[in-house]
Amino acid sequence: MEEVVEEGRQFATFERHGEFADLQATLLSLDINSTPTAEEEKNESALFRRLSDILDEYQEQAYLLDPFLEQLVGPVVAAVKHHAQNNPQNADPGRIERVGMLLYSYVKSRGYKTIIRFFPHEIADLAIARACMDGVASDQCQWALRYVVLLWLALICMIPFDLAQFDECAEGETADALEGLARPLLGRAGRERDGAALLLARFYTRQDTRSRFHAFLDWVDQCVSAPADSLTLTGILQVLCELASSGPSDLVQSSTARFFKIADAIQANASLNSNTILRKFRTKLIARIPLRILAPSMALRRKGKALMSDAPSEAQTIQEEEEIDVPEEVETVLEQLFESLQDKDTIVRWSAAKAVARIAARLPTDFANQVLDTLMGLFAIHSIAAASLYDLPAIAESTWHGACLACAEMARRGLVSQAALPTLIEWLSKALYFDIRKGAHSIGSNVRDSAAYVLWALARAQAPSALAPHASNLARHLVTVALYDREIHIRRAASAAFQEHVGRTSLFPHGIDVLRKTDFYAVSVRRNAFLVAAPQVAEHEEYRGFLFDHLLNVTARHWDVSMRQLGAQSLRLICTTHLPSLGPLVIARAVKLLESPDTTDLHGALLALTEISIACSETILEPDERERKMRQAFACLALIPESILLGSRNDLVTGAACGLLARTITRAEIDLQKNSAVPNWRKLLDYGLKHRNAVVQEAAAGALGSLSKLVDCAAVVNRLIREMKGGSFTMQQSLGRVLGVVDYDAFPACLPDALRCLSECVGPKWTVKMSVEGRQNCYAAIPLILRAINPRLAQHVSAEAFTWLLDTMLHGLEDYTIDERGDVGSWIRMACLRGLTASCEIILPRAHTLPAFAAYFPADKYHSVVAGILKQGVERLDNVRQVAGECLYALLRLAPPDVRNGHEWAPENLDILRELFCGESELTGWKDGARLFPKAVRLLDITRYRHSVLAGLVLSLGSKTESTHRPVAASLVEYSTVLPLAAVPETGYSLAALTSDLLGHARANLSSNSVVVPVLHTFNILLEAGALRRLLEDSQGETSLRNLHAIVTRNVSRLKNVQRITESMKIVVNLLSFPSLFELCVGSLHEFLAHEFPSIRASCAEYLYLVLQGADVGRETDEVEEVLLETEWNSASIGEVRMASTKVKELFLQ
Repeated sequence: MEEVVEEGRQFATFERHGEFADLQATLLSLDINSTPTAEEEKNESALFRRLSDILDEYQEQAYLLDPFLEQLVGPVVAAVKHHAQNNPQNADPGRIERVGMLLYSYVKSRGYKTIIRFFPHEIADLAIARACMDGVASDQCQWALRYVVLLWLALICMIPFDLAQFDECAEGETADALEGLARPLLGRAGRERDGAALLLARFYTRQDTRSRFHAFLDWVDQCVSAPADSLTLTGILQVLCELASSGPSDLVQSSTARFFKIADAIQANASLNSNTILRKFRTKLIARIPLRILAPSMALRRKGKALMSDAPSEAQTIQEEEEIDVPEEVETVLEQLFESLQDKDTIVRWSAAKAVARIAARLPTDFANQVLDTLMGLFAIHSIAAASLYDLPAIAESTWHGACLACAEMARRGLVSQAALPTLIEWLSKALYFDIRKGAHSIGSNVRDSAAYVLWALARAQAPSALAPHASNLARHLVTVALYDREIHIRRAASAAFQEHVGRTSLFPHGIDVLRKTDFYAVSVRRNAFLVAAPQVAEHEEYRGFLFDHLLNVTARHWDVSMRQLGAQSLRLICTTHLPSLGPLVIARAVKLLESPDTTDLHGALLALTEISIACSETILEPDERERKMRQAFACLALIPESILLGSRNDLVTGAACGLLARTITRAEIDLQKNSAVPNWRKLLDYGLKHRNAVVQEAAAGALGSLSKLVDCAAVVNRLIREMKGGSFTMQQSLGRVLGVVDYDAFPACLPDALRCLSECVGPKWTVKMSVEGRQNCYAAIPLILRAINPRLAQHVSAEAFTWLLDTMLHGLEDYTIDERGDVGSWIRMACLRGLTASCEIILPRAHTLPAFAAYFPADKYHSVVAGILKQGVERLDNVRQVAGECLYALLRLAPPDVRNGHEWAPENLDILRELFCGESELTGWKDGARLFPKAVRLLDITRYRHSVLAGLVLSLGSKTESTHRPVAASLVEYSTVLPLAAVPETGYSLAALTSDLLGHARANLSSNSVVVPVLHTFNILLEAGALRRLLEDSQGETSLRNLHAIVTRNVSRLKNVQRITESMKIVVNLLSFPSLFELCVGSLHEFLAHEFPSIRASCAEYLYLVLQGADVGRETDEVEEVLLETEWNSASIGEVRMASTKVKELFLQ
């Protein structure tokens, strides 16, 4: 599948600051201690959602908020502090929750380290924060407020003051309270755990509470040894990680043994070690211990730069001066980190990779080089027994990914020596193509992404002189991945790495020019990268051969079918300009792939041969040479065993073989019969045409089309017609394709049989039963036939035959077949829309060449085509409307035929149509009902197309899709309200005429519920909107309403369609508000209130009650409403229901 690339909007500043500040001020101005009403609560919730949505817009560019944070965060923090100071127990939960959520939203956007700077941090704030925390301690909804208050307390704990001064009763009371407040929250699953962990870490680093840390570690030992939940252990590890990172060195070093003990206990427990989050924090914990043991010196900080410099003697001097004894614990930690680099989860590998690089940065140079060697050794763990990169086991993905991440972090810190570069780049060159097939997909995209990250880091950290020997090789690899990788993020990553190298080293060949062709946006869409950017890059000889080899060695054998197809097309574009040299290579390499037993290789090779054949046919001008190339490619089909070529499960191979046959079949091979280079090509063609797969059928039909251009295929076509008409539904699908591809102009002998077959399959009097797909293909074949015979149309078909074809497609526009897949008739309608438009485009421009153009294409027939397109353009399905819009746009752009009275073949009211539907944005607006229908109802002003347009609008009103029903209903109501009551010459249409047309449409289809129900629904919409009340002012209008009443009350008891009965009932109820029809409608209510279907009775009573509540019927209805409410209309006792119905009638008429 093609990727859908959606780029978010990029901002330059916090554009909505003013709006946001006003909304926040409104929210903060509310009295937290008062309880809002239900309406106020709804408005305040909507206000907070607007604030949250604005912040979410800037989530990816949250740094743009920085200049405004102080003035934005300060008032919110002040509101929280004010709440804590003024009896927080009395605050409204909803309002204080929104304030807490707003403050949390800032933390979510910019991180707690940035936002916490704007919190108050005075000694007196400790009591205030504790009071606020006590006020929301038990409310589950106040988690956000608890989180930000915990952050506030963690900030206060950093102030060097004695907590004992807050003790009131007992010594250590305040410290106990803070610890007791945070420790239970370590078991929470949300953000409160993060806040509690930060608070405890800061709490235990205080001078006056440090002694409590050993008791905390004892509690931790108990939790680890006893069965404890993973959430609590996660919180514990967060505390230890934070303390190991920022705690005092003496405290960390004195607790090192216990930290290792806790980490080992978690690793030894299989249940705990299976938790990804616990493994991640365990990795962080053990990794931070060496960072506190190995304090960096100034020389060590300069070491990275020295390793990259061109003066190794200086680096050697620095290394000799730094004789540092590495503790044994560091080696132990590194061993565990190397294991974590191979963890099954990415977050664990990522933590381990950063930790390895940080530790290596503080080690002596020799030791850091050993670390790098070990990392590169990870690549070889699973590579020893593998014949190639693609033979690696699936488990190698984790190892290679972890190794790449660690190497990237080492490279970023300048810890990759020049001597290690060749080995590292060699492994990275393999990692860039790491792609292992696993079932129906592949794994390894993260390895390729991280390999590009390493190369990006090398460009930033290494000196150009160190990278110079590898520049050309790196350039080719990065360009290849940027152009031909399957995943968009990897193509972008490789492009970024290429850009970094070009910008920092200027070593890559044609760097600036290639970068322009493979920039971020050029490689974002896979098709553009393959078919536009790649041929442009291949113009440079340095890259052409590498791209060429990659397409044949990798892309042609890729597991994804779309990749093989795009790769073959890209190969053709690259070879086109160098066909004499590259063409034979393609064929030779494809022949080797055809020897493979893997059908993926066979498919890729056939696609490559097909595309190179296209290139030969388009570029080689000398006929003999071109035919030689075609026959050479054609002969390759013989290399594939017939059992595979015609295998039942080898659809891709069969389809590709038919595609190659279509491109390479020559008259010479046809004449050779059984002595052909591929003796079984006719069997392949026949098998493909009768195949169950539509793609194979399409390819085989293309091959038959190519064959029909060379020899007369009348006998073959007639045989296929006989076999396929009586074949299975899947075989019948190929019939239309066969009829559409034959070159009837060159060999017209089979044209009469083809037309006769179409009349039997899709004509108004069809005799062959076919599936929807089969009929769709037959309809699609009609314009193809007309296009084939277009050069000599009059010689091939008579005027009667041509008009019959048009009538057949017009008849197809009325196909509304529905099955379990939905409105499958829409496929046929769309095929007919395209066919009718193509027919107009074929015959109108060459009308002057036809001796009797008016007989071939009568003007009335043309307007029937326009009317049919307009009807489909206002129907309920978005995709059908879009196709109809495109067809109408094509017709409006056609010039009238160059014949006498040619203006008769132009749409009526052409100016209005062009005004409505020929704008620049109108071609894509047919799917949007809100844009289309306000304009579409104006088509009712065009008399000639009115009936068709009205029929389409009525069907749309019957749609259950809200995006269609709502706009068409609103548009029709608005249109009907501005119509004059009676027709006048200036307008031509009236409300009375609209009503009459709707009634006529219903009368003509009384037996068809699919037509009558939407018409009745349309009347209900107009009645409910009051659009028909003016009809009482006109005698014709009142007559129309009486006729409507007669239609909806006709044989109600015999109807079985519940939807039709319901719509009829609603019309009767809505007509009650018309004084002259009141008694008539009251007399008809009994048929619905006493109907045999309980659901109809209940619906009628409910709808009548609702109408009486809002409409004035000129009577007192209180007693009627009481009867409607008190009666059990769903009751099984029909006698009671009838008595109630009679009573309703009597109360109405009294």
